[in-house]
Amino acid sequence: MFNRIVNFYKLYKLTRASIGSLADIPRMKCPDAIYKRYGADCFGQKITSSLDIGCGLSPRNPFNADNVFGVDIRGNVENQIKCADLATECIPFGDSEFDYITAIDFLEHIPRVLYLPSRRFPFVELMNEIYRTLKPGGIFFSSTPIYPFSPAFRDPTHVNIITNETFTLYFDDENKWGVIYGFNGEFRIVEQNRIGFHLISVLQKK
Repeated sequence: MFNRIVNFYKLYKLTRASIGSLADIPRMKCPDAIYKRYGADCFGQKITSSLDIGCGLSPRNPFNADNVFGVDIRGNVENQIKCADLATECIPFGDSEFDYITAIDFLEHIPRVLYLPSRRFPFVELMNEIYRTLKPGGIFFSSTPIYPFSPAFRDPTHVNIITNETFTLYFDDENKWGVIYGFNGEFRIVEQNRIGFHLISVLQKK
């Protein structure tokens, strides 16, 4: 009996170490409360704009912005979608254009490292682009499968595994570890939640 308790405790410690502090991330059933909490009416502006990166055929607009744009590898002028491969190209918009940028089931497809032929860090570069195109005080909303759940790995096009510490350590305004890889932004981590196997992150440009 004693050995079973010891083995269980060892397994618990190993599991806890692999998950990190994931158990401390608040759970929610759906993101509607977040959309309402940071909705367009919170900005006190007459006109707000949103950009959905990796939008597919139609840009999402969860925060009910007035003007909605998208970026995808397939452009569509009628739906205000510009064509760009964000693994290797910049966001094709100017500085400080958007109140919101959303990335829903997209960041996991952006490589962390590429050699073309010199070394690049596409994920860090994209985070720089997100920061550049957001207005001061603008919101970046990310929803992505989270480690250690299997959906983060099983899709063969998932090349960027996100943990609950990715944003809070590398792209935040306190730890700023991303600086060593060229990140030049400064996001305030507003909140992080978990919906099933997805990490929901809300970052604000300072």
